[in-house]
Amino acid sequence: MTQPPNQPPHGGFGAPQDPQQPGQPPTPQPGYGYPQQPGPYGQPTQPGQPGPYGQQPGQAGPYGYPQQPGPYGQPTQPGQPGPYGQQPGYGYPQPGQHGHPGGPGTPPPGGGGGKSPFKGKPAVIIGAAVAALLVAGGAVFAVTSGGDDDGKKKTDAKNKNPKSSAPVNPGDGSGDGHAGKENLNAGRQPDEAKVLWYKEAPKAPGKGADAPGMWIEDGIAVKAAYKELLAYDVQSGKPAWDAIKLPQEICAASKQVSDNGKIVVAYKAGTKDGAKCDQLQVVDLKTGKPGWKKQIKEEGLFDSTLSLELNITDDTLMVGRSQSGTAYSMSDGDQLFVSRKKDEGTCFPAGFTGGDRMLRALSCGASTPTEHDEIEELDPETGKVKWTKKFPKGWRLEHVYSTSPTVLYATNEDKKQWNITTLKTGSSATRSEVQVDEDFAPECGWGGLGRDLQACAGAVADEKYLYLPTKKTTGANEVVAISLATGKQAWRAKSPQDTSMLPLKTLNGDLVAYVEPSYDGGGRVVSIGTSGSHTPKTLLKHPAGTSRIENGFFSKAIDYVDGRFYISQTRLSGTAQGREKLMLAYGK
Repeated sequence: MTQPPNQPPHGGFGAPQDPQQPGQPPTPQPGYGYPQQPGPYGQPTQPGQPGPYGQQPGQAGPYGYPQQPGPYGQPTQPGQPGPYGQQPGYGYPQPGQHGHPGGPGTPPPGGGGGKSPFKGKPAVIIGAAVAALLVAGGAVFAVTSGGDDDGKKKTDAKNKNPKSSAPVNPGDGSGDGHAGKENLNAGRQPDEAKVLWYKEAPKAPGKGADAPGMWIEDGIAVKAAYKELLAYDVQSGKPAWDAIKLPQEICAASKQVSDNGKIVVAYKAGTKDGAKCDQLQVVDLKTGKPGWKKQIKEEGLFDSTLSLELNITDDTLMVGRSQSGTAYSMSDGDQLFVSRKKDEGTCFPAGFTGGDRMLRALSCGASTPTEHDEIEELDPETGKVKWTKKFPKGWRLEHVYSTSPTVLYATNEDKKQWNITTLKTGSSATRSEVQVDEDFAPECGWGGLGRDLQACAGAVADEKYLYLPTKKTTGANEVVAISLATGKQAWRAKSPQDTSMLPLKTLNGDLVAYVEPSYDGGGRVVSIGTSGSHTPKTLLKHPAGTSRIENGFFSKAIDYVDGRFYISQTRLSGTAQGREKLMLAYGK
């Protein structure tokens, strides 16, 4: 499944944070007192008077989450080339979806973060508008470009036991490649996890290349890199199936995995600048067999396939574009419906979600007195609208922190305010709004459409709580559990070391979080009980000896599956001549 760190203090669509220099820790930010309690449509109430819903001045209002960085302000993460230093040229982290094999995705799911355009406080939104590689495996599956077909073109014979010409380093120095001869587990302490395997990236062009997504399914870890899809056994790192080589570079990948274990990647139609990102290819994660492929048609004059966002809900793939989206059956590639402009062109699709619910954001009435945003839930089979939520003028829907429950993050740039709202199941009605006076900092990247709704890692929700990380200023940060029933803080947990702790997913009733490495110490994976003391319990303590490698993944996807932790690069700089890091796995 990638979310920019350093959100502004919460408030009605919080203000931007102070600029952060690439590769440097976040700049401490002065505390912000609660602004006057906002009234309807984010307007402040009179001094000394309680705000709507009985809130007193000085209390955090709904949408109290610190403002998240906007989709356009994300800096690159320069660094040093090579497997141990930071890599240069990481343009935009593309977190996969955390909590799913697409991991911060979707991770999704990494270290780089955009900056919010303003700082502010939580605000209440009221009114009718709201209430209403080089080949890493043996043989390569060559996928030819073209139009619709069943994906059964002739391919090279697949090796039953694929062997890599540049195998991963299994941690003991018996691999090949620049870092393959180094014993990555040398000096490992008894309480530290071990490096299961480490993989360098294929060569990428000097302008850089995408390496989106990361999927962990059925004992196989799959990673996209430039023009290839690579698969590794999760324990040994040996190739699980032959690499799939695409005709051109990969430009998008689905954050989610379909119910039958398939993903979709998009690749470009050519090599020229401005080549369209309009070629789709389905891949079975278990077998590595390519499925159906398709060329995307543009729908109308203002539709564009220069960039895509791919999201899967149930058996439906939604291909989102600049002002439209097309839904296809994951089973056979048949077109299901087209999501076009609404109300005679006054509302245009501005983003979609996948996972538990298919949501569609709409941008309506641009440059008119009725300009506003909307969000709708769509039936993934028919495209029929189940419910619609309208935002008042001036409020922009930035991110969807969760689709089940539905948790929305919106901002008002003019008022320097932000808002986090949880909706009731199956409707647009508000269940609660965050009322916590805190500077939260999930990591929110941005996608090719300008509004990647599910680009935030570190925002996790279950049936009872929304979990958000605070911004690290000095020392350890904290994770705050916010009641979805009231919008108020239920409890908080402090990072076990002086680095940031980022929520990943919930597992067996506990919250699982990633604690980032320090300059001379490894990261770790911890579990936090949702009852009792809420003291983080270490599941994996990563070795200090590989902290340089772990620290070098700035544009990253991360995930924790079946007792193993995975971190991978989502953007290749192309300047390290085949010596860039691609993926690292820890386990016991």
